[in-house]
Amino acid sequence: MRPWNTSTEDDLRRLLNEWDPIGVADDARDEYDCMLAPLLQRLCSGADRTEIGEFLRHELEDHFGLDPLGLRPDAAAVRMADWWKSAGPAGDVADA
Repeated sequence: MRPWNTSTEDDLRRLLNEWDPIGVADDARDEYDCMLAPLLQRLCSGADRTEIGEFLRHELEDHFGLDPLGLRPDAAAVRMADWWKSAGPAGDVADA
């Protein structure tokens, strides 16, 4: 299992901010930090793209009060799952 460290959190934060479903990442870089730990726990546990997408959709609806239609949680899940897999077991994320 890949280690979970500050660099890992920073990389995932960057992916969340690039997705930026509510459009505030330029002003509030920590807006999506509430999703970091739950996402990393899922990724560490082997969650696939579908599970990550379901989590993101749930967060959009229940936490942020948004309709996920058009916000592309599944596309964001693919990016996050691919980023996680690309780093491999050593945990060295390079240009995710």
